[in-house]
Amino acid sequence: MYKYHVEHTWVRQDGDTALIGLSFYAQAHLGEIVFVELPPPGRDIQSGQVFGLIESAKMTSEMIAPVSGRVVASNADLERQPDLINESPLDQGWITRIRPSDPSEPEALMDHDSYQAYLAELPEE
Repeated sequence: MYKYHVEHTWVRQDGDTALIGLSFYAQAHLGEIVFVELPPPGRDIQSGQVFGLIESAKMTSEMIAPVSGRVVASNADLERQPDLINESPLDQGWITRIRPSDPSEPEALMDHDSYQAYLAELPEE
């Protein structure tokens, strides 16, 4: 199950690790992704803090961690094909895999329906 952070990143538990990626909403607003700065394995990331950068044809944005943990791998495919985030933000376009420091932390995030309601309340650009 995907859980969403207010900064438009998601987390999905996968055994004793968790995948983190960018929401469909975020990639659509960024436009064509041309570069992703991936966090290196071994790096600790903190919920609500910057864990990497993402560059599109429109802008460069910081990626905010939805949960805390230690990076065990990053999606090397994004180095060659950053547009995987556009093509498959919830599957092939995952950004990093972490070992969560608190497995219950995702419970505080929004589920799909709550995230959709949150998006509906955002001001139009």
